Amino acid sequence: MRLAVTYDVHDDANRRRVYRTLESYGAWKQYSVFELDVSESERVELEDKLESHIEPADGDRVRLYRLCNSCLGATTDLGSDPPDEQSNVI
Repeated sequence: MRLAVTYDVHDDANRRRVYRTLESYGAWKQYSVFELDVSESERVELEDKLESHIEPADGDRVRLYRLCNSCLGATTDLGSDPPDEQSNVI
């Protein structure tokens, strides 16, 4: 299944852990946005890992959107190329 994952994490260390976890599953697209191609079991594993890296009481949030096949073909990129990876790691 294809997922779009977005995150907003307050703490720098936790944000790095979320970023590195997502990076191990798929492609970084832009600040705080990844696209992943995972199996159902990998999705469950990913959700467990991400939950361990965030603090909901601090306002941290991760959203996973499942992208259907017809949605993939309707994706359009506008604007400049994505920023380099170093600019996102704190």
